[in-house]
Amino acid sequence: MENSRPNEYRKEAARKKSLGELGELFALKALVDKKFDRIRNLNDNIMNETFADIECEKEGVRYIISVKARNKFQKNGKLNKRYNLGTNVYEKALSAEKKYNASAYWMAIQFDKNSFSIYFGSLKELNGSKAIPVDKCEKELIGDIWEHNKRHYFDFDYYTNQIEQCI
Repeated sequence: MENSRPNEYRKEAARKKSLGELGELFALKALVDKKFDRIRNLNDNIMNETFADIECEKEGVRYIISVKARNKFQKNGKLNKRYNLGTNVYEKALSAEKKYNASAYWMAIQFDKNSFSIYFGSLKELNGSKAIPVDKCEKELIGDIWEHNKRHYFDFDYYTNQIEQCI
């Protein structure tokens, strides 16, 4: 019997990659809506740039932004409260800040079946934490809320990580 496990891993990796790309598109639109200038998707030139996905400016301030897009809920149905920024995030951010002469920020994009939320903040606000606490973002304790449970109009079934419910 053929082992289908590798195929499942490839499918899950493709789903996560696609969700990340969708998040970056939402991030670019949010930056335009918030009147940022010189917006550039760094992945267009160097895939997986250190720390940052987007470089932009607003009112003379330069930003490099790490975009993290996730499902609102985990497979077990619990709220996905923290979005991991990865290993050595502060070292990577410092390197990117020097390279782009910009300040390190994050954008967390939370997707649900019919809605999305966008949270934006400085890496410094996280006080050494390696994860974005979206539960605190939602309570306005960290970062800024740019969108909250805003309706989207696309079929989200491919992106969801919830276990199928039997009817």
